[in-house]
Amino acid sequence: MPIQIHRVGPDEIALMEAVATTFGDVFDDPETYSGRRPSAAYLRRLLAGDTFMAFAALDGGDVVGAIAAYELPKFEQERSELYIYDLAVRATHRRQGVATALIDAVREEAARRGAWVVYVQADTGVEDAPAIALYTKLGRREEVLHFDIPVRGAAAEG
Repeated sequence: MPIQIHRVGPDEIALMEAVATTFGDVFDDPETYSGRRPSAAYLRRLLAGDTFMAFAALDGGDVVGAIAAYELPKFEQERSELYIYDLAVRATHRRQGVATALIDAVREEAARRGAWVVYVQADTGVEDAPAIALYTKLGRREEVLHFDIPVRGAAAEG
């Protein structure tokens, strides 16, 4: 059976939790993705909203890859951008076109919404070399810097 790409809907809380587990497993960071899971009501609102989307790559009923993206409406023109926040494929399913299929699902959603670009960032470290190769094949590379600016009064995140 071929891999199926499925957009996670607002009533698919268990699937969204499986997507989060997949990110935690693949990124070797289960605490971030499973340590303080949001409530079902929060996930339902997030998945029903206009700015967030998640797609799962399913092999049978198992999540073998996932992508999470946000639509960012722009102020300077009537257009938006889609930002790929997370993309992960389990080691057992890499080099089989799963990541490309997930990105294509976001690209199709971007086209449906009339967005002008889909973008993603990658770390320059060796561990992200396969991602950089994939993104280079699909798009134009830009050299940028990324800064995390703490929010005053926000609880320290680990």
